[in-house]
Amino acid sequence: MTELVFDCLDVRPDRYAAGPVLQFKLRISETSGDPVHAIALRCQIRIEPHLRRYAPEEETALADLFGDVSRWGETLKPFQFAFAAQMVPGFTGSTEVDVPVQCTYDLEVAATKYFNALGDGDIPLLLLFSGSVFSKGETGFSVSQVPWHKETQVRMPVSVWRELMDLYFPGQAWIRMRRDTIDRLLGYRSREALPSWDETFERLMKAAGEDAE
Repeated sequence: MTELVFDCLDVRPDRYAAGPVLQFKLRISETSGDPVHAIALRCQIRIEPHLRRYAPEEETALADLFGDVSRWGETLKPFQFAFAAQMVPGFTGSTEVDVPVQCTYDLEVAATKYFNALGDGDIPLLLLFSGSVFSKGETGFSVSQVPWHKETQVRMPVSVWRELMDLYFPGQAWIRMRRDTIDRLLGYRSREALPSWDETFERLMKAAGEDAE
């Protein structure tokens, strides 16, 4: 029976993709000695925010996601980052494969808002695996499932996310503004409890018009 072990060796920006993509380098080991013909691999990636510490300015920036710090014991729960799929070619023993993960800098997305709020350090990620394993035996091919309990952890440096965004939106955020302006706008929107970016900008423009008058 095929026995698989997964390790994440590295996370890096893809410099040549059409849009922001992170490449997760996996090492997949087959420990029973049976050759693997191919794997149709699926990967669910979760953020585990309770596994790191936060600076005061990060706590303030994360209020939209987790509420007041006094409630973080209840609200600081794992949440979804991405899903990915990749075909793994045949191997015996172990192999390494890159799994591309599409990203966005849309600050309405919880994962992006979380990444943007962090100043430095690491981002704790949990990779959960599933999919189909194709093996070739003496009587032909067989198909088995990647067990649902197969997983691995990786701590992605915040600098990797910053580098990725700087590659595709150099010096800017998703709506083509300076990052410090985005941070100030996020703080304003949070303080005023505004439900959308449209209402945020309408409030600011109205205030500017009243000042002019």
